Amino acid sequence: MPATPFSCSFLVLQPRFNHYINPIFRSLTYQLSSSPFQSNVRLHCALSQAAEAESPTGGRSGALSPGPTVTGEVQKIDVNPPKGTRDFPPEDMRLRNWLFNNFKEVSRLYGFEEIDFPVLESEALFTRKAGEEIKDQLYCFEDRGNRRVALRPELTPSLARLVIQKGKSISLPLKWFTVGQCWRYERMTRGRRREHYQWNMDIIGVPGVMAEAELISSIVTLFKRIGITESDVGFKVSSRKVLQEVLKCYSIPDNMFGKVCVIIDKIEKIPVDEIKKELNAVGLSQEAIEELLLVLSVKSLTELEERLGGSGEAIADLKQLFSLAEKFGYSKWLQFDASVVRGLAYYTGIVFEGFDREGKLRAICGGGRYDHLFSTFGADDIPACGFGFGDAVIVELLREKGLLPELSLQVDNIVCALDEELQGYAAMAANILREKGQSVDLVLESKPLKWVFKRAARTNAERLVLVGNSEWQRGVVGVKVLSTGEQYEVKLDDLK
Repeated sequence: MPATPFSCSFLVLQPRFNHYINPIFRSLTYQLSSSPFQSNVRLHCALSQAAEAESPTGGRSGALSPGPTVTGEVQKIDVNPPKGTRDFPPEDMRLRNWLFNNFKEVSRLYGFEEIDFPVLESEALFTRKAGEEIKDQLYCFEDRGNRRVALRPELTPSLARLVIQKGKSISLPLKWFTVGQCWRYERMTRGRRREHYQWNMDIIGVPGVMAEAELISSIVTLFKRIGITESDVGFKVSSRKVLQEVLKCYSIPDNMFGKVCVIIDKIEKIPVDEIKKELNAVGLSQEAIEELLLVLSVKSLTELEERLGGSGEAIADLKQLFSLAEKFGYSKWLQFDASVVRGLAYYTGIVFEGFDREGKLRAICGGGRYDHLFSTFGADDIPACGFGFGDAVIVELLREKGLLPELSLQVDNIVCALDEELQGYAAMAANILREKGQSVDLVLESKPLKWVFKRAARTNAERLVLVGNSEWQRGVVGVKVLSTGEQYEVKLDDLK
């Protein structure tokens, strides 16, 4: 709607309102000193307060205790959210809903069903096989039933728990998705917070690479929907089996594999010398370390095949993925990078990360195959793969590219009574419109028309519906189309 002043008023229909009187607001004063409760005010806090000192294990000890007793003047609270967390006022909530709706629509287009899990889970769910970094980042505590619980740092273990719980009542394959909040106590950088929302899509029960190809296709579809192109982002692709083949050459036991992957995932975050020290500390020989780092520097499948030979599973899987990418139409988005392993210890095969090509941001999304996760929870293994896509980095990328949508508040109608005694009838008109699927901003107080027109402009209302006394007696209401200035009267039953 054009941002022009509403010079043409509705008073053409009702000239008697030319001298519409502004309502008078009276301010009331309240003398706290007159209250019998003024002295000895005590505020009791029922929240748990964590102790300031760190425990020897790096966690925090805490106990339930009453909050501070405040006597006299009430202390002001800190109005900022806890460090690393966010509020979502209306303008931010509109952006979040827009993004989440795109997540859900893409999932629908690919035939996935939506699921959800509790934010609070058993701590053991995340400490069995996730990797040491996750353990150190958990928001965890002991509840009043002496159970160790944690705010979920990711969604895949909860998914695995739900699949195991359902057992044979579900038929494979499963194509499930969720959008949920995750918590990690980690160092904050651009696009990295201590809480974020994450879109996960997972395929359970398909052992072939077609599943990974489908998942990457869904992410590409999302990027295209929101204006991101192959020149903006790409996918680094590799396979955990590449590392396995190198480690087998040096007789590194299988139980070391997860630890090595967690270390290798830091390759772009800490100096190479530190990587070497950590690999040596977990038992790799200097020769194995040098060979491993040499393989991880490979950036083409051809070179990898020359080093490892063409008979291994890693090469076969990767070749198939790149071939499928051609068929899906997103091959230009992919590039091979042997250093991509992902930090979570449960990945077993192909892994991938979405990245911005300018290199200004951390990974946009990431995922891969985790065929052996279920057995870590005492169940039979099921082939599975999936990805996680956070809300924070993609918003930073959209902002960087000037692609954030303009999402202003917009309602279909603003309904106002011109006399206080007509407010009930205005509510009737509003309900008629709402029952017909129209959004209505009902003016809940007696307000001058100047205020109503300003309100209509702020809410981008399409129409103004005014309930006046003489009109109501004739069974009609006045309507003004705000974009054109067109004015007319309509019977209440015909209002639509």
